Amino acid sequence: MIKNTQKNLDLVTPDLGDTDKIELLKWYVSTGDMVKEGQELVELVTDKASFPVEAPKNGKIIEIIKENGSIIKKGEVLARMEMDTI
Repeated sequence: MIKNTQKNLDLVTPDLGDTDKIELLKWYVSTGDMVKEGQELVELVTDKASFPVEAPKNGKIIEIIKENGSIIKKGEVLARMEMDTI
């Protein structure tokens, strides 16, 4: 899920169903990395399954807000990316 603020996107925790605990297991990218639409950025896990979160657009990761091992909730901002304007 994304929240669009002009040319920046907030990457937020998606709805992963009826679960109280979501763990941010691992980032596959770092701040400053260029990413392509569909590229796996981060892996989230619940007590039932793991879920990759993909880049919704081409762009650059400008800030990682939640670190590996963080316990997060639906709708929390995980990172910010700048959309590729080309």
